[in-house]
Amino acid sequence: QVQLVESGGGLVRTGGSLRLSCEASGLTFSRHSMGWFRRGPGKEREFVAAIRSNNSTIYADSVKGRFTISRHNAQNTVYLRMDSLKPEDTAIYYCAAALPLKIPTLRSAYDYWGQGIQVFVSS
Repeated sequence: QVQLVESGGGLVRTGGSLRLSCEASGLTFSRHSMGWFRRGPGKEREFVAAIRSNNSTIYADSVKGRFTISRHNAQNTVYLRMDSLKPEDTAIYYCAAALPLKIPTLRSAYDYWGQGIQVFVSS
């Protein structure tokens, strides 16, 4: 079955950086579009970034210029590099996969989800 496993979360200070990884198995990774979502304390799950199979990317306005999504098809892995982190970036981050991906900002557009990983940014 399909599995998405996130790693790389943790505690970081304001202005710091983290790189999240999501390793996929049980699917043809290179054909899938991949996304990152997050759910902050008391908030709904929201779109962060997505990368299509052709490597085109899209970002939420709140992270544009600070976060970078990338993929390594040979390793079945998608990454989220997060720089200049702010306390409001504190959330559980989820990896997701879709084939095809019609509207990357919608949760319902994704077929598979990881369990999530905690990121905490201290002020």
